[in-house]
Amino acid sequence: MIRILVDADACPVKDEIYRVAVRHGVAVVVVSNSGMRLPGHPLITQTIVSDGFDAADDWIAAASGPGVLVVTSDILLADRALKAGAQVLAPTGRAFTPNSIGAAVATRAIMADLRAGGDVVGGPAAFSKTDRSRFLDALDAALMRLRRGS
Repeated sequence: MIRILVDADACPVKDEIYRVAVRHGVAVVVVSNSGMRLPGHPLITQTIVSDGFDAADDWIAAASGPGVLVVTSDILLADRALKAGAQVLAPTGRAFTPNSIGAAVATRAIMADLRAGGDVVGGPAAFSKTDRSRFLDALDAALMRLRRGS
């Protein structure tokens, strides 16, 4: 059974995920540290984890595997989910793959080192309509791949 796991606390595309998932008949599990208002649909459920450090990430990583699509902007969670066999999408529509995750983790580490050293580095660009559109296209494509079993 295909399902989508959403790292929901800062996810800007939850409504889009719900619409596409219902259209495809795919279950969605919204994982967060606190309750959220969800659409009243049987395919959409919520898991509330403790507010401990990385509690949502740990739950999602443990529930990841083949047939699962994880939506997160957290690169380290993306790495863990990929290693478990899941497909992973960022809210911008960027697909994390086994071939691309190493560079993303390395870039994250370099940026963290620069920030720790006092260098001022810019954060991610503001979320845009183009990002939302790209995400919708990538979500449809990922669900089709999961249906085909590849």
